[in-house]
Amino acid sequence: MIAIGADVAARRRRKRAPKPIHVQFRTIVSPHQLNSRWGRRIYWLVLVAVVVLFTLAFVFPLYWMITGAMKTPEEIAEMPPTLFPEDPAFGNFFEAWELFDIGTLLANTAYYSLGAWLFCMAVDVTAAYALSKLRPMFGNVILGAMLATLMIPPMVILIPLYVTIVDLGLLNNPWGLWFPAAANGFNIFLLKRFFDSIPRELIEAAQIDGAGPLRVLWSVVLPVSRPILGVVSIFTIVTAFKDFVLPLLVMTDSEKMTISVGLSQTAGAVTQNQVMGGLVIAGIPMIIVFFVFQRHIMAGLTAGSIKG
Repeated sequence: MIAIGADVAARRRRKRAPKPIHVQFRTIVSPHQLNSRWGRRIYWLVLVAVVVLFTLAFVFPLYWMITGAMKTPEEIAEMPPTLFPEDPAFGNFFEAWELFDIGTLLANTAYYSLGAWLFCMAVDVTAAYALSKLRPMFGNVILGAMLATLMIPPMVILIPLYVTIVDLGLLNNPWGLWFPAAANGFNIFLLKRFFDSIPRELIEAAQIDGAGPLRVLWSVVLPVSRPILGVVSIFTIVTAFKDFVLPLLVMTDSEKMTISVGLSQTAGAVTQNQVMGGLVIAGIPMIIVFFVFQRHIMAGLTAGSIKG
């Protein structure tokens, strides 16, 4: 009897015991192989190789431009080219500054970029706020039409845009650059997605206190939208800073050219190392902007992706 009772108890324990869970990994390399000695070595070897190759692909053109600015014209023309300048000449940067009048070009570009940013913020923020919180009639149709403009190559609308600027008499006028930069479908889409993630309770609480739509936008929406506003601001400034075709057509006066147009117009009259020096100086402001606002860029790229 004792043996029978023990057998019954053992069977009951086996029934109550949880069944082992078999986890299936649908990956090329299983965790068991990855945790092995050779698996870890191969993993780190592949990871380091990929990171180094991609880093070189992006950094090498910048390195080639900087070292080219410190070479002599004869050394630049050597075949095969040298990776390091034999006798670095830092004076080429000062010569490029004087030859291209980079101070004036940078001041013009900064002025146009600031105006484009102000107009973009005024138009895109209000448009995104209206589509997200005010919900006008046919709002989805309007947003779809804005996003459809992103499918059109910019070169297609370049001639109609130039004709419009000429008809309005905006040649050699900053407004000829500010008006086209005011409306951007991509920026409106980014801002609307973030505004959609703002809790409706905040808007309703402000409305109960008597705040109108503009007051809600200024006191409630904008303060909590600083991450995405920072990203849109950086995108707008960088785009205006590096734009070439439209400033080339609109700003024909040499005293009003942007940095990209001014360098291209004078490049044929100077040596190649001086051109490289001018390009290095022209790229420094945007590099500084990236390093200063890097944290805001990374934070804003994921802003609004999670609601709650």
